Formats: sequence, C-alpha cells, structure tokens
Amino acid sequence: MVLRTIVEKLGLQVKSGGSGLDREVTGAYASDLLSDVLANAKKGDLLISLQIHPNVVAVASLKELAGVVVVGGRQPEEETLRKAEEEEIPLLTSALPAFPLAGKLYKLIAEC
Repeated sequence: MVLRTIVEKLGLQVKSGGSGLDREVTGAYASDLLSDVLANAKKGDLLISLQIHPNVVAVASLKELAGVVVVGGRQPEEETLRKAEEEEIPLLTSALPAFPLAGKLYKLIAEC
C-alpha cells in the first residue's frame, strides 16, 4: 500500500519529508528502542514510535523504512524535521497512542 493512502485513511499529519509519500509500505514496526528497530525492522516498514529526536530519522534512513509515525500527539523536534526533509524520510504524526494506530494500520494493510 502506498504511504499517501495510509496518511489519508488514518488522518496522519505530514510534518516533513512529504516528497516520499509515494513509497510502498510493506509492513510496520512499533518500537521506541532504536537498537531494537535497527535489529528487527525491515525495508519498507512504517515505524511507529514516541521518539521525536533526529536519531529516529537516521535509523529510518539506514533501514530504508517507508517513514516514521510519531504517536500520542507528540511533536518532532525542529532538528528532526530538518533531518527528515534532508533524508526524504516521511515524518508523520498521530494523536492516537501506538496500540490503536498499529491496529488500524494492520487492518488497512491486511485488507489490500
């Protein structure tokens, strides 16, 4: 499923890296421990996290993730927004907590 479709259907806010919204999302990974993301997330996953600092973008870039969704109404730091734009990593936000967002995302992807 294309990231742009997920953004529209789940009402996510695009904060940075909007040029990457045509990426294919093949799955998702939810974690706040970036070493865990490095070890287990797969290329094309959409990362669901509370992390708002620039390292989350660095990890997403390194792992070739489709993007990052910051949950719980948290807002990324300015430096994180800049890094996401530079790396062309879509950085999205949601007011939902991680668990409900992951459930909605799972259902959406499973229906494809």
